[in-house]
Amino acid sequence: MAKVVINEKKCKGCGLCLTVCPVKIILLKKELNASGYHPATIEEMEKCTACTFCALTCPDSAIEIWK
Repeated sequence: MAKVVINEKKCKGCGLCLTVCPVKIILLKKELNASGYHPATIEEMEKCTACTFCALTCPDSAIEIWK
């Protein structure tokens, strides 16, 4: 099973990862991070296919995929 790790301190909540996730398990948190952004988070990690689209799309390199 894959594991997606999002560095919430680096995430600016742009939402690009949400648009490329084929299984739609990424969403933006309601809570703000220390920089005042709504960071991305993962729900239902078990559905992740480890496609790496989210990590490749992130302009801030805030996402890592572990297989």
